[in-house]
Amino acid sequence: MSGCDYNCKTCSSTCDKKDFIIQTNQYSFINKKIGIVSGKGGVGKSLVTSLLASSASKLNYKVAILDGDILGPSIASSFGIKDKAYGDESGNFIYPSNAPLNIDIISSSMLLENEDDPIIWRGSMVSNMVKQFYSNVIYGKQDIMFIDMPPGTGDVPLTIFQSIPLDGIIVVTSPQDLVSMIVEKSVKMAKMMNIPLLALVENYSYIKCPNCNEKISLFGKSKNEEKAKENNIPHFICLPIDPNLTKLVDQGKVYEYDTNDFDDLINDIMK
Repeated sequence: MSGCDYNCKTCSSTCDKKDFIIQTNQYSFINKKIGIVSGKGGVGKSLVTSLLASSASKLNYKVAILDGDILGPSIASSFGIKDKAYGDESGNFIYPSNAPLNIDIISSSMLLENEDDPIIWRGSMVSNMVKQFYSNVIYGKQDIMFIDMPPGTGDVPLTIFQSIPLDGIIVVTSPQDLVSMIVEKSVKMAKMMNIPLLALVENYSYIKCPNCNEKISLFGKSKNEEKAKENNIPHFICLPIDPNLTKLVDQGKVYEYDTNDFDDLINDIMK
């Protein structure tokens, strides 16, 4: 269909593409669904997802995380989750794990016998797992769900864009010019799919001098704030390199990190 943006929510036409949209089950209601994306791996997308969820919970919102990075799951580990996922008696539904701050989390690592076992699947199987995590998991009533998407613009991000009625996306990048160039791909993909761009988060933005608190840009002056303005992205957020945060993530206590960097963004989402 010519001119289709793959967003069936706003389309009045009748076509096969509407078959892509999936729904949650009768035991789940999710008010806002936000995708966390990046143009490439290694920029801290899962970390940002964890911090967003923790911040939202501290603002007294009911929060869930769907870890859509099936082949490289890390969300459960960041929250110290060791429990395995389990289903109901019918075998049709799965229960998420309830992490500290009352955050409900589902991740492929919770299905493995050993958390370091690799998942060696083709793209179609990975896409189907993401859809099952959305439709077959009993989330109950949630104010907001953060979906940690795999990097790039391939099968799984496309499946999520087409199948889950997202209310917006947050793009994660780092200061280097090369990464900033790649992030344009995610921004353009979101625009093509007609999904609102809510924020651009620059990770590894700076470090603070322990003596004078001066902010030092290790990678030089970033162009990401300009990119956010060029693309009319309402929120631009810079996150520092913080050894304390690294320590908390390694301990499975990311939720203890004290930051209010995301408060305005979250409150805007929930308006």
